[in-house]
Amino acid sequence: MIGAALRRVEDQRFLAGTGRFIADLSLPGELHCVFVRSPHPHARLRSIRSSGLIFTGKDLQGLQPMRCGWVLPGMSEPPRWPMAREVVRHVGEPVAMVFAESRPAAEDLAERVEVDYEPLPAIDGEHAFTWTRGDRAAVEQAMARASRKVEVELVNNRLCGAAIETRGAASTGDTLYVGTQAPHHIRRYVCEELGIAEAELRVISRDVGGGFGYKGKHYPEETLVVWAARRLRRPVKWIAGRNESFLSDTQGRDHVTRATLGLDEEGHFVGLQVTTRADLGAYVSSFGAAIAGPIYSALLAGVYRTPAVFVEVNGFFSNSVPTDAYRGAGRPEACYVLEQLADKAAGELGIDRAEIRRRNFIPPSAMPYKTPVGPTYDCGDFPKVFERALELADYAGFAKRRKPGHGIGIACYIESSGVAPSRLAAAMGARVGFYEVAQVRVAPDGSVTVFLGTHNHGQGHETTFAQILSQRLGVAFERIRIVEGDTGAVPTGTGTFGSRSVAVGGSALHVAGGKIIAKGKKIAAHLLEAAEADVEFDAGVFRVAGTDRGISFQEVARAAYAPNRYPDIEPGLDESAYYDPSNFAFSNGAHVCELEVDRATGEVRILRYSAVDDIGTVINPMIVEGQLHGGLAQGLGQALFERTVYDQGQLLSASFMDYALPRASDLPMFDSETDESQPCTHNPLGAKGCGEAGTIAAPAAVMSALRDALGVELEMPATPHRIWQAIMRK
Repeated sequence: MIGAALRRVEDQRFLAGTGRFIADLSLPGELHCVFVRSPHPHARLRSIRSSGLIFTGKDLQGLQPMRCGWVLPGMSEPPRWPMAREVVRHVGEPVAMVFAESRPAAEDLAERVEVDYEPLPAIDGEHAFTWTRGDRAAVEQAMARASRKVEVELVNNRLCGAAIETRGAASTGDTLYVGTQAPHHIRRYVCEELGIAEAELRVISRDVGGGFGYKGKHYPEETLVVWAARRLRRPVKWIAGRNESFLSDTQGRDHVTRATLGLDEEGHFVGLQVTTRADLGAYVSSFGAAIAGPIYSALLAGVYRTPAVFVEVNGFFSNSVPTDAYRGAGRPEACYVLEQLADKAAGELGIDRAEIRRRNFIPPSAMPYKTPVGPTYDCGDFPKVFERALELADYAGFAKRRKPGHGIGIACYIESSGVAPSRLAAAMGARVGFYEVAQVRVAPDGSVTVFLGTHNHGQGHETTFAQILSQRLGVAFERIRIVEGDTGAVPTGTGTFGSRSVAVGGSALHVAGGKIIAKGKKIAAHLLEAAEADVEFDAGVFRVAGTDRGISFQEVARAAYAPNRYPDIEPGLDESAYYDPSNFAFSNGAHVCELEVDRATGEVRILRYSAVDDIGTVINPMIVEGQLHGGLAQGLGQALFERTVYDQGQLLSASFMDYALPRASDLPMFDSETDESQPCTHNPLGAKGCGEAGTIAAPAAVMSALRDALGVELEMPATPHRIWQAIMRK
C-alpha cells in the first residue's frame, strides 16, 4: 500500500457537492454576526454608537488578551484584545460586532454604526525583537580572509493566502465550528482568553477550502463568536467577505535583507553574513516571530558547506495586518537569499551557476552534518538530486536553445519539515508542543477507526493514513476510517502545518499500529497455544514461527472482545501513541526554470519547469505530485504576480482586482520527480515533508531565470510592468 498511487477517497464528496464547510452549517436559532472594522491604520477610539444589538471592546471585560504561541527572548508583545478597546493598530482591526437574524440585516446594521476615531501618527520602526544565530566573530574572520565578496539586497514580498474558502466561525457556546488547520491549538487559545477549562469547549473543523498556513493561526473572531454565543445564549455565525479577508487574514513573508557571501579564489564559500528586517505587522501573531526568527534563520546554511555563518533578524511592528506562516514559512525566504548569492558569485567569478553549486554542496559522506546555524542534517544526497534535475531540464543543451529573451534558472533548497521537536521549540520560546497523537480502535469485526490530531484540508489524509495502516496491519484499505478535526473525538493533538502530517502524524500512527500488533500477539498466543515470543505477524496474519499454524487479524480482533478466554489480558483492541520527533525531517531538492520574456511588453512565459525533490518515503505518488504542483503554482505566484501593498497603513491590494493570482494559463506542465534514496533516519516511516517544496524553490528559480534572460536585477513580483521598466532602463 505504501507507494501505491490510489485515488483520494475524500474527493467523491467534494465532486458531488457534499463537502461540509462552515458556510454550509446552519444552527437552529442562529444569529448572524458582522464585524465593524477600523478604516484607520492607527487611531484612538473615542466612542461607538449604534441602535442595534452590538458589542464593543468595552463589553469584553474579564477576557484575557490574545497571546502569541511563540515568544522570543526579550521580545516586545503589545497587548492585543479580540476587539480593540482604546486604540486600533491596523486597517481591518475589529472594533465592534453586530447581530441580526440574517446576514444582509447584520450588514445593514454594521453600516449604521457610528465610530468616532482620533487618528494617530503611524507606527514607524517600533522594535519587537532581535534574533541571532551563528558565530559573528568567525564570520568576521572568514570575511577578512575571503578573496572575493558578493552582496545582495533583496525584498521578499508580502503575500496573502487567498484560499478559495474565506475564514468563518460558528458557535453554540460550548462548541466552536471553525475552518482551522489546528483545532487543538485554537481550543487552547480560546479557552485561555475566556478563562474556561478546555473541557468546556469542543472545537470542530470539518472540511476546509484551503489553509496554506494562515488558517492554522489564532484569530480574534474565534474567541468572539464563542463569547457572544455564551452571552446571548444563542448560536452565532460569522463568515468573512473576501474584502474582509484581505483586511484581517494574516499575511506572509515581508522581509528586507542584506547578505554578504565570502569566497576563496576557487569559488568555495568561506563565510556568510545575513541581516534581515522582518515586518511583523501590528501585533505578534501566533507564530509570527518564530517564522521570521528561529525558523528562517535555521535554514540559512542551505545545502552548502559554508564554514562560518551569522544571521541577525530584527522584527519590527507596522500598521498592517500581522504576518505569520504562509506556505513555506521562512524556508522560501532563506532559499531566495542563498540562491541569489550563489548566482551573483558565479557571475562575478566567471563560473557556471551549476558548477559553483557543485563546488559547495555538502557531500553525502559528511552526513550527519551539523550546520553553523544549529540544525543537524541527518541525511541527503544533494549532488545526486541536483544532477538529476539538470538532466531532466536538459541544462547542458540550453545554450543551443537560447534565443534573445530566453533564460534558465536554478534553485536548490532544504526544508525543515515537521516544525520542530517540542523540546527544541520550547528552548526557543514556543508555548505549545509539536508532537502528534494517533489512536487506533479495532472493532470486533476487524474494521479500524483511526483518530488523529492532524487535520485534512486538501492533503488527502483519508487516503494516505489509511494506506499507512493498511500496510502496517494487513487490513483492507476500505475497512479503515480516518477521523480528524474534532477535539471531542480526538482529545489532544497539534494539527497540520509545516509539512508535518506524515512525518509526525504518520509516525504516531505507525507506533500506535505497533502497539495493536503487540497486543494482538498476546491474544494470538493464547488462541494458538504458543509462547508469545514465538508468534510473528506479517501481512495481516499471526503465525507461530517455523510452522504453518496461524490466525488472521480479523479473528484476533473478534477474540479481543471475548475476554473470558484469557483473563490475564485487558479486553479490547484499542491503542494510542504520542510521537514527538527527535529532529526536523529535512526535505531537499533542486529546481530548474526555463522561460522567455517578451521584451516589448515584459510578459513572461514559463517554457519548462523541472524539479527533483527528496521527500523521503513516498506514501502516495499521485497525492505527492499534486502537493508539489500546488506548491509550484504558489511559488510562481510570488515570483511573478502576487504582492500585498500598503501605503501609509492603507491597504491598496484589497481585492482580486489589485492582487493578482496565477491562472492555469500562466503555468507550464511541470516535470517533477521524487528521489527516495535517502529516507529520514529518525522516524519509522522514513518520511519527510512535501507540501511546501514548490513554494520554497520556485521563487528563486524563476528570478534566477529572469536575471539570466535580461541581465538585470529585479524585485519580486516580476510583473510585466516592472520587467518592461527594467528593460527600458538598461
